[in-house]
Amino acid sequence: MASALRERSASASIPSFTADATGHIPVPSFFAVSAGTATWLYTTVAIVLALLALEQSVYRYKKRHLPGDKWTIPIIGKFVDSMHPTMEGYMKQWNSGALSVISVFNIFIVMASTNDYARKILNSPTHAEPCLVHSAKQILRPDNWVFLTGKVHVEYRKVLNSLFTRKALGIYVNVQDTITRKHFKRWLEDAAADPSPKPIMMTCRDLNMDTSLRVFCGPHIEEEAALEIGEKYWDITTALELVNFPLALPGTKVYRAVQCRKIALKHLENAAALSKKSMAAGNEPECMLDHWVRSMDDPAYKGRKDFSDLEMAMVVFSFLFASQDAMSSGLIYGFQHLSEHPDIHAKIIAEQDRVRGGDSERPITLDMLDEMPYLRAFVRESMRVKPPVTMVPYKTTKAFPISDDYTVPANSMVIPSFYNSLHDPEIYPEPDTLLPERWLDPESSANKNPKNYLVFGAGPHKCIGLEYAMMNIALVLADACALMEWEHIRTEKSNEVEIIATLFPKDYCLMKFRPRAHA
Repeated sequence: MASALRERSASASIPSFTADATGHIPVPSFFAVSAGTATWLYTTVAIVLALLALEQSVYRYKKRHLPGDKWTIPIIGKFVDSMHPTMEGYMKQWNSGALSVISVFNIFIVMASTNDYARKILNSPTHAEPCLVHSAKQILRPDNWVFLTGKVHVEYRKVLNSLFTRKALGIYVNVQDTITRKHFKRWLEDAAADPSPKPIMMTCRDLNMDTSLRVFCGPHIEEEAALEIGEKYWDITTALELVNFPLALPGTKVYRAVQCRKIALKHLENAAALSKKSMAAGNEPECMLDHWVRSMDDPAYKGRKDFSDLEMAMVVFSFLFASQDAMSSGLIYGFQHLSEHPDIHAKIIAEQDRVRGGDSERPITLDMLDEMPYLRAFVRESMRVKPPVTMVPYKTTKAFPISDDYTVPANSMVIPSFYNSLHDPEIYPEPDTLLPERWLDPESSANKNPKNYLVFGAGPHKCIGLEYAMMNIALVLADACALMEWEHIRTEKSNEVEIIATLFPKDYCLMKFRPRAHA
């Protein structure tokens, strides 16, 4: 008995670190979760799954019977596809139905592919307003006149229409001709120094930016300021893609575009102030700002007169936005189309020689442009075949009953396509063929159906500067045909389209220039 007690006592007095070790020393486990943590985890998962299910349900409810994906990729939707848009992708979407849907970052988008639906959207200001792209208001400022609607917008347009009268265009045409010849001289000097083919995308953009700034601001913007705007404006172009990361965070395209806008508005405000001083001193108008200020002093003028320097700067900035990318696209494809159609090119050269009396150095006037019907028909047709802008996004301000069986939900994007209207074979036989002659026949289906020519949009927000844009492209090509010869170096990407706010050849259009050899 005593022996047994001694053995038991000895066993109890010596601690053991091997027997039942886990019962005395806690061992951490990756899978060990407290009851509270598990509850939080399960709740979070349940909420996330419920939100994803709700996202799909809302998408399906808004989509209803329209063509489009049955389910949307959670959160991002078609964002990946939209990062690298292609004409083939757009055509597939347009061809899926007169109305079809997609979703990007939970932005519900209705695409309209027919002329009737496109025009209905463009002419329904009580249901939809232009938003251009989702980030446009951040870039251009939400108080920019292009986003105005209703009576305020109508009154603004009445004032701005005076900037594109024939009298105003007569002021601009001399500036355009002078700047164009300056750039062509540089092009030919560069070609003589290095005759290898060069992409003309950026050189055309530089030409357009220089022309626009001098037409709009004249001598009131310093050369350094003009160069700074031109160098940084590409940041705005790349940020105005249909889909971009929506927040203006440092390092994003939208952020860089906003910084460029701030710089540009600073210079343009200064130009507006200098223009007012110049006109007050009794000087003759030399640019659009001057014409605007002088026209407000006309006793017959009935519009608003109290435009601040900033308001005038924002108008000029919006014109830069509208003209720079669209005119660059139209001009680049104009050069490419002429090189691909030597018969059309030869007719334009003959017309130039006739109108200029064989003098290629003769400055162009509005009256001379009036005597160039074939050139103007070519420009019109070139922009139909390759429209700079294929669509303009709008945002619904309230539920929009766009058809008898479908209503676009409020706060959705609704995007009218222009491309299908411009390539309708019933209106434009052989729609993919470049035929300037279709515009020279008053009885042609093209001329009898102007509603299909949506290159500049339609409705209350139709491009206010369309005459200026067409005139500028025609003038540049007229001077080019009179002064230069060029050769397009085709690549496998020449016919592919790069979509960067507007359309461009994917190889940026490789050209070789030389002075024109006169007989």
